[in-house]
Amino acid sequence: MRAPPLLLTGTILSLALAATPVFSQSAGQPFETRAPNAKGQTPAFPNQTRAPQPTSKLQIKTEVVADGLPHLWAMEFLPDGRMLATAKDGEIVLVSPNGGGTQEVEGVPTVESGGQGGLLDVAIAPDFTQSRLIYFSFSEPRDDGNGTSVASAKLIEDGDGAALEGTKVIFRQTPSYSNSKHFGSRLVFGPDNMLYVTVGERSDRKTRVHAQDLSRGFGKVFRINAEGKAPADNPFVGRDDAQPEIWSYGHRNMQSATIDSRGRLWTVEHGPKGGDELNRPEAGRNYGWPVITYGIDYSGRPIGDGITAAEGMEQPVYYWDPVIGPSGMAFYEGDAIPEWKDAILIGGLVAQGLVVLHMEGDQVKFEERVPLDARIRDVKVGPDGAVYAVTEDGDSSTILRLTKS
Repeated sequence: MRAPPLLLTGTILSLALAATPVFSQSAGQPFETRAPNAKGQTPAFPNQTRAPQPTSKLQIKTEVVADGLPHLWAMEFLPDGRMLATAKDGEIVLVSPNGGGTQEVEGVPTVESGGQGGLLDVAIAPDFTQSRLIYFSFSEPRDDGNGTSVASAKLIEDGDGAALEGTKVIFRQTPSYSNSKHFGSRLVFGPDNMLYVTVGERSDRKTRVHAQDLSRGFGKVFRINAEGKAPADNPFVGRDDAQPEIWSYGHRNMQSATIDSRGRLWTVEHGPKGGDELNRPEAGRNYGWPVITYGIDYSGRPIGDGITAAEGMEQPVYYWDPVIGPSGMAFYEGDAIPEWKDAILIGGLVAQGLVVLHMEGDQVKFEERVPLDARIRDVKVGPDGAVYAVTEDGDSSTILRLTKS
């Protein structure tokens, strides 16, 4: 068992967020005032980018739930209120929110943790109370390279500790490729108990073009059943030139995904230099990368022809330039912060805080920022209605609890 981390439940951070407004710009004006990286690009419709801040300023209280944790990548709540967290280097830990410390879960398979790789997302089965099944994604070392894979296992707990039992890889992103970038990945179950798996296009110029290729698993959202197979109603089932598990394509590097109150999938993907995108991926739709984008290459040159729209390719619901560095997201349905009802919450690695999108229908009405002075790797809404954020602090992590002041 891991030694208990420093637990400070109920202690307010010294950032004094509860005492000062969370905005650095005037309400009603966009938070982002810097010049975009991509010169001359214009949004396709109003509020597709730089939506105004809400007219009222919300104050947020931030508390530390657990500190001194390993470098976490994701967390998920168990039915008993504990948190199941994945660490980049290949650990799974159980975290008690009430001062009970942490417990390492044994039996995690080998992961390739260099660069952007590692043990990635975790989700519990819809019937977890009966099955004890969990699902996790990871960068899997393979004989011909590496790739994003999904495994299932039973979480077993007894007097001797906690362990994974019956671990099996149920899905592999193929083909393999040898680098350490753009693995994705998030896992979310839809209301039909199908599992959505988001993956990246592996970053390099030779692989990014295959985000448009249905025969290759780069830059895709996959939809699979609990055994890792394609359900019969997936959009490309029966086509010889397509992987049947694909749900949508033309994505870059998706490290955020959630299901809304209507059971629909939403994702946020990393753009290049500019061009982070909020999308609502639908069956069989093409989301454009790398043909269209609201960003530019890190060199400053255009991506491809430098266009932002093309026939047959979907526009993002919202985009950011400069980027927020999105990782982790949640749809807020709690009561602890009523002003955020039906909002989309996104962790910001570059923004170093929480990005809150207030929606009107399927469009963004307001964008709010809660600065946390830390890279935010994952966001979840707890059973208490509070928002929980996982930080990256070098080689360690902290779990924060956010409530209305």
